[in-house]
Amino acid sequence: MKIVILCGGISSEREVSLRSSCKVAKALKERGHKVIMTDVFFGTGKMLSFDEEQDFNAVAEGLRQRNGEITPERIRKTGLFGPNVLEICRQADIVFIGLHGENGEDGKVQAAFEAEHIPYTGSGPEASRIAMSKDETKKRIAPLIRMPKGITLKKGDFHKEEITIKAPCVIKPSNGGSSVGVMLVMKQEQFEDALEECFRFDDTVLVEEYIEGRELTQAVLDGTALPPVEICPEEGAWYDYTNKYSGFTKEVCPADIPEEVLAEMSASSVRFGQIIGLSVYYRIDYILTPSMELYALEANSLPGMTDTSLVPQEAAAVGIGYPELCEKIIDISLRK
Repeated sequence: MKIVILCGGISSEREVSLRSSCKVAKALKERGHKVIMTDVFFGTGKMLSFDEEQDFNAVAEGLRQRNGEITPERIRKTGLFGPNVLEICRQADIVFIGLHGENGEDGKVQAAFEAEHIPYTGSGPEASRIAMSKDETKKRIAPLIRMPKGITLKKGDFHKEEITIKAPCVIKPSNGGSSVGVMLVMKQEQFEDALEECFRFDDTVLVEEYIEGRELTQAVLDGTALPPVEICPEEGAWYDYTNKYSGFTKEVCPADIPEEVLAEMSASSVRFGQIIGLSVYYRIDYILTPSMELYALEANSLPGMTDTSLVPQEAAAVGIGYPELCEKIIDISLRK
C-alpha cells in the first residue's frame, strides 16, 4: 500500500507530530508498505516517489531545523498546504494524519481531503472541529456526561464579576492539546496572571473547577473502549506537557479501578465519541475522585503515537502491537 504520513504543521504541538509521524512511518515501512513522510506546511520542492527510500529520522530532524521559518508572513503565503503536498497525497492509497493541534486536528485538512476525495485516517471534518474546541465539546457533552463545572471567557469580552469559578481551578485554551497553555491555579492571587498567560495561546479559554483525583485516560478503537491508563506524574502536580513527553510519569495500564467504574468509563468513552461524531480512534481524559465519581475532561481526536503515548499502551494491553495498531487505524479508516 502507498501511504503518506502527514506531519509537522504550524501548531504548538509540532514536535509531538514529528515524533509520532516518524514512529508510524518506520512501523508501516517495516510492514512492507511504501511510505512517504512529508510536512503539511513546508511540503517539498519536488515530487517524491513512493519507490524512494527515506531516512525518517533524518527527515524529522531536517524539519526541526526549519522551525524558525514558521512566521506569520510565511503562514499567510503558504496557506494550509505547502508545495506538492496535495499532489503527493493524491497518489497515495491513504494519508495517515500524524498532525496535532491547529491545521491538523481542527477539521481543515480533513475537509480539504474530502473535497479532493483523498482517503485519510481518523475522524471526519465536523467531529474533528468540535473535538478541537473544548468550549463547543463541553456544550454538547456536559448535559449528558459528568464534567467539571466551568465557564468560557473570551479575550477582552468579559467582566471580572462574571468569573464565578474561583481557585483552586484549571484555566485552559479552548483550542489546543498536549496540555500546552493549561494553568493549574491553586491560589486566588495567582488567577489573573494565569488567565493572562492562557490568553497568549487562545482568545477563548475555559475556567473549570479543580477536581482532585486520579488522572485516567481511555482510548476507543473502532467503537470499542480499550483498557484505560492511570497517569501518575512523578514531577509536579499534574500531567502537563513536560510530564507527557519527558518520561517523568508512571503510567499503569490497565488502570487498577473497580469493575463498575471501568464499565461506566467504557460506556462514557464510546458515548462521548458518538455525541460529537468521532470515529476510527480517539481518546477521552478523565478524573476519578476518591469517592469514585468519574469526570470526563476532553476528547483527543488524533492521539499521539510517540514512544510515550497512551493509545499504543492501551492497544498493547489487548495484544495489539504498535505496527499492527497503525495498520488497524488504516484499515478502519478505509472501511469508514
